[in-house]
Amino acid sequence: MKLTFIALLSSTLIVLSACSKESSAPAAPKKIPELASIQLQPQTTAQEVKYDGVIEAINQATVSAQTSGRIVEIPVDVGDYVAKGDLIIRFTDTEQKARTASAQAQFSEAQAQFTRMQEMLAKKLIAKADFDKSDAAFKSAEANLREAEQNLAYTAIYAPYAGIVVSRAVNVGETVAPGKALMTGLSLEQLRAQVDIPQQHIGPVRKYKKALIYLADGKILESSDLRIPPSADAQTHSFKILVNLPEGDHQLFPGTFVKIGFVTGEQEHLLIPASAISKRGEVSGVYVIKENTLEFRQLNLGSLTSNQTYPILAGASAGEKIAADPIAAANAYKNLHTAER
Repeated sequence: MKLTFIALLSSTLIVLSACSKESSAPAAPKKIPELASIQLQPQTTAQEVKYDGVIEAINQATVSAQTSGRIVEIPVDVGDYVAKGDLIIRFTDTEQKARTASAQAQFSEAQAQFTRMQEMLAKKLIAKADFDKSDAAFKSAEANLREAEQNLAYTAIYAPYAGIVVSRAVNVGETVAPGKALMTGLSLEQLRAQVDIPQQHIGPVRKYKKALIYLADGKILESSDLRIPPSADAQTHSFKILVNLPEGDHQLFPGTFVKIGFVTGEQEHLLIPASAISKRGEVSGVYVIKENTLEFRQLNLGSLTSNQTYPILAGASAGEKIAADPIAAANAYKNLHTAER
């Protein structure tokens, strides 16, 4: 009986020892899935200085009366948006219609007389001088008709371009004469920024003639249409530069501030697309791909460039592989570390 117990104990110890050896054997390393990657390489980027600019409209005009009359309709008011060609003011047109009708009758009569004189001249029944008089009368009647039609057209005033009404100088019922200012408007489709540049930066700004306009929504507009004065202001010693913005609605309004960056040189940086950046609260980082693992690396980044990339100031080196899709990389990173535990 004693021998049987010893044999059983020995076999149990052998089994436990085998199990212990089997459990302590190292697990095969788990491979990371295939991830789209970017290899960091130095690239040339623009060096710039930033200043505040004030937005102003390129097209701002005051519409004046071109004919006399009483105002009977003003369908728009200050602050309203108007499309190009929209009616903004209408005058009474009774007098202008009467003049146009009279001019039309005189023109028809002169035209008929001119046609008859042409036929008679062709048959040599009249002298050339008589035909010339008829020709002059016909041209005069035609000019009078065009003038009367134009005066009639002036009784309805239309917006010269799409924009915003900023002021109105008349009211319905007023009688106005030619030259009277009626309404002022500005276009939001063609804007520019006015920026004061210190004299120490005007040289590089003249050389590169390129500006970057930083919008509130994160977009960056580029402009090479700069108006640089030949001399500085005698009191401030700065240059008042006008930067014409690309056409279109950028949700910018005259009188507001906007940040403008002027290219002043070039420098080399490691660039990474904004789409590859992973945000963890206030921390910006990337997933660095190594042989069989992923490493989350915090980066010190510069300002977003116009082509939606960030210059890496610190945290990564040239030649390293970065995951292009931070979401897919985060899932792979989680799976790897879960397997390790």
